[in-house]
Amino acid sequence: MNTPLFQKISDLIPTRDLQTLSCDRKDLLQPLMDYIQQKVNQREAVRLNFICTHNSRRSILAQVWAQVMATHFDIPHVVTYSGGSQATAMFPVVGDTLTGQGFEITPLSKGENPIYAIAIGKNHLPVIAFSKTYDHPFNPRSDFAAIMTCDQADENCPFIPGADLRIPITYADPKAFDGTPQQARKYEERSLQIATELHYVFSKINTP
Repeated sequence: MNTPLFQKISDLIPTRDLQTLSCDRKDLLQPLMDYIQQKVNQREAVRLNFICTHNSRRSILAQVWAQVMATHFDIPHVVTYSGGSQATAMFPVVGDTLTGQGFEITPLSKGENPIYAIAIGKNHLPVIAFSKTYDHPFNPRSDFAAIMTCDQADENCPFIPGADLRIPITYADPKAFDGTPQQARKYEERSLQIATELHYVFSKINTP
């Protein structure tokens, strides 16, 4: 096993019940599993760009949890990214949700679109999170998988330049509960759903 994750994150991972995944969801996840396995078999970098319309909620959660699961299962050369069809800002409740689940978040810049370092363990590079377009210079230009995490981005971005392939794995938007008493719970649920599905994906990868 690789260098440890933060304890709260490590304790959360085995609580994910993979039996809750439907056959339909597993079918959606299969192309991502196949892509990662192919890259691992070829000893190539695994670049995953999670894409949503505003790159403010679901795509960032997926970016973070994919890096966590790759680290947990010791899958080499995985680097995760996120982007949108337009840039806004990471919604603050996303940071609150991840903090509650054991991540340590440090603001690196202020302003309308802050940049955050999201640490997953003491000796791991943090995930750098901020809202950006999918073709922003921070993101890969080629040799990556584009994972579409929302229906709107999936419909509006039928082609992602430079991507090896485009994989729709969409999630319901917790934004629907913003400003309601259910807000915190719904963001936690969506984060844990994404964690569970990415746990399933990376647990199936065989390393040479």
